[in-house]
Amino acid sequence: MAAAEAAVQSSSLKTDTAPVPETAGTAAAMATTSSAMAAAAVVAAAARTGSEARVSQAALAAKLLSLSGVFAVHKPKGPTSAELLNRLKEKLLAEAGMPSPEWTKRKKQTLKIGHGGTLDSAARGVLVVGIGRGTKMLTSMLSGSKRYIAIGELGKATDTLDSTGKVTEEKPYDKITREDIEGILQKFTGNIMQVPPLYSALKKDGQRLSTLMKRGEVVEAKPARPVTVYSISLQNFQPPFFTLDVECGGGFYIRSLVSDIGKELSSCANVLELTRTKQGPFTLEEHALPEDKWTIDDIAQSLEHCSSLFPAELALKKSKPEESNEQVLSCEYITLNETKGDDDVIKTF
Repeated sequence: MAAAEAAVQSSSLKTDTAPVPETAGTAAAMATTSSAMAAAAVVAAAARTGSEARVSQAALAAKLLSLSGVFAVHKPKGPTSAELLNRLKEKLLAEAGMPSPEWTKRKKQTLKIGHGGTLDSAARGVLVVGIGRGTKMLTSMLSGSKRYIAIGELGKATDTLDSTGKVTEEKPYDKITREDIEGILQKFTGNIMQVPPLYSALKKDGQRLSTLMKRGEVVEAKPARPVTVYSISLQNFQPPFFTLDVECGGGFYIRSLVSDIGKELSSCANVLELTRTKQGPFTLEEHALPEDKWTIDDIAQSLEHCSSLFPAELALKKSKPEESNEQVLSCEYITLNETKGDDDVIKTF
């Protein structure tokens, strides 16, 4: 009897501890729960990432609004100075995520950015840029000296005085020597009179001479005006090409200089290549930011570095954002000043 009860209990224990078979419905329910949990985790992570991104862009926007001072960029051949400034502005706005649609109803704050001292589209080199309150310093940049490396071509004259124009005259140059060029450079040094090019930013009746020329309108040459050349030297001569190193003041045209040198040599000449290596205290090698450095952080560092280049009376205090970090930028086009020539135009956007 005891043996029989033990057998029953043993059988009962085996039955109670046997695993319950998993049905198809149970597996599906478990899989659904697992998928839902994974999806919720992804959504939560995305929300955190999106929130962090918004905070990061808000911080960048605030930093962009706080930038104030003067720095330099490296302008390549091709774009005009205004086109390059637009490209810079667009890069900064895109990096800061501004303006975005959800901010358009909020109060706006203007970002001012401008350049002082235009470079021809065919030229490359230092272009000085002001941002924030630094745009008010651009006028002082025009009074400083500029330095250029120019490659001239003897024997050809063009309507624009450079290689982008139509050839208007050809003259022999084979008898011109290095000594001949060096012997006339003194005539173009110091305080001299210079006739500016017809293709320039100078204006007639409110319109640029270059614009009128491109329309085919008859334009009279502007009268000669006083300019200053601090130094000029011949760096290389391989006929028909000659290389000049020129340091000059504001309102001076390298194209006119090269053309006048050709005439003085009883030939003609035009500018083949032009590079501005220095503007005021800014040099091409040390200060001009290449396009891959056109970021908010790199410009902030450059502003800090370049602040020591100015005398104390021109130094700018660091400005603070006047409003909250979520303000939007609205960019304006403002012409602050247009003075002597295409080397002396200040434009602010």
